[in-house]
Amino acid sequence: MSKTIHILNGPNLNLLGRRQPEIYGHDTLDDVAARCAALGSELGLATQLFQSNHEGEIVDMIHRARDEAAGIIINPAAYTHTSVAILDALHTFEGPVLEVHISNVHQREGFRHHSYVSLRADGVIAGFGTQGYELALRRMATLLG
Repeated sequence: MSKTIHILNGPNLNLLGRRQPEIYGHDTLDDVAARCAALGSELGLATQLFQSNHEGEIVDMIHRARDEAAGIIINPAAYTHTSVAILDALHTFEGPVLEVHISNVHQREGFRHHSYVSLRADGVIAGFGTQGYELALRRMATLLG
């Protein structure tokens, strides 16, 4: 039986591929979902990708993952730098959590250098474009054995 990984995405990632492609690239979230599903299948993992522009919905996604997922890959987007609520929700999840950022946040504005999510994450991947999701999925497979 495949272990399920929830891939959670925060605000504005529904516009991936169309919003600031010079920073975030041309891949869409559907492209990411398809590549992760294919790789997950190879790794013996099932993937479910979710996105919301609303903080409370992301908290609800994390709560749902408690019952449905073996691990969480999360790109909280702008909520990375602001959301104690998402951090608190992640603390209720017992499996591994990996944080992904498409851009290298450390080369960007100073406020992007702080992540609340990193206080819970078992690892952080930043600056590898949308390939970061696949790198995170490979790491998740290793963490889950």
